[in-house]
Amino acid sequence: MFSLENIVRKNIWNLTPYSSARDEFKGSADVFLDANENPYGTLNRYPDPHQKKIKKKLSEIKKVTQDQIFVGNGSDEVIDLAFRIFCEPGKDKALTFSPTYGMYDVSAAINNVELIKQPLINDFQINLNQLQPYLDDPAVKMIFVCSPNNPTANTFNIADVVYILENFHGIVIIDEAYIDFSEQESFITKINNYKNLIVSQTFSKAWGLAGVRVGAAYANKEIITLYNSVKPPYNVSQLNQEAVLKSLNNLEVFNENVAAILKERESLKQKLASLKIVNKIYPSDANFLLVEVSNANETYQYLIDEKVIIRNRNKLVNNCIRITVGTSEENEKLIESLASM
Repeated sequence: MFSLENIVRKNIWNLTPYSSARDEFKGSADVFLDANENPYGTLNRYPDPHQKKIKKKLSEIKKVTQDQIFVGNGSDEVIDLAFRIFCEPGKDKALTFSPTYGMYDVSAAINNVELIKQPLINDFQINLNQLQPYLDDPAVKMIFVCSPNNPTANTFNIADVVYILENFHGIVIIDEAYIDFSEQESFITKINNYKNLIVSQTFSKAWGLAGVRVGAAYANKEIITLYNSVKPPYNVSQLNQEAVLKSLNNLEVFNENVAAILKERESLKQKLASLKIVNKIYPSDANFLLVEVSNANETYQYLIDEKVIIRNRNKLVNNCIRITVGTSEENEKLIESLASM
């Protein structure tokens, strides 16, 4: 049976979080002399440490309460803080599926936590039979599920993910960086059903805000309280908060951009399929395509010479390249280059 207290590191459970000047005073005032800020300048005040305006807007869009939202310095902070909260360095373990997003590996190494990599089966789905022994292993505290997955671009079977949520004693983090490009429903709708569920999303992909480095986590308020206790006091800058809020207040542009990317994804897929160097294009629920070519290393270097940069994923999936869906002009330049190989 899942118990949050049994999963959280004892020092974190007993932690007294840092209390900033903006935590101790809530309200409006004419003069602020409490935070040792410079009285001059346009960005001289500390940003809201709890990103209240962003959370208010997100709560309306995502249909959750504000105390079920954590806003972080990119979704990478969501990942890193999870290791700090739930895994005892040098003792506990985490698990993910391979191939997948490389930051789980890096964060695990930084936090001195062993990361088990469970191979995906042929259609890049989870093998529950091979996973079963780890679900009962008390040393495994977290499972990362990247869906849609990077670099394979597919979503995982919902029934398999639900099985993990219902049969694993630890924390399940579903990384939905690419969910806005998928027809599959977000697992945010299930955070009230599962106390061990954390859903991570980002503003870097569908929202077009990679430069501001802002991500979010959605979970029950007990888990979010732990996140807020461990994070740095001012983890998201004022400028970045303003950029996110501006986008959240302009859903029409967001929807138009997502629709344009999905249209270009289909067009790009059809054009790639006509090229002789392309052996296979995997199904995509993301804003990129995983493409098997005759020689990934050779194709990658050729495109560099053509001033077109894609990602060589040959070490993860044999002879595969990963192509982000660009504008129609960018995609056309790619196709022209590949056609002349």
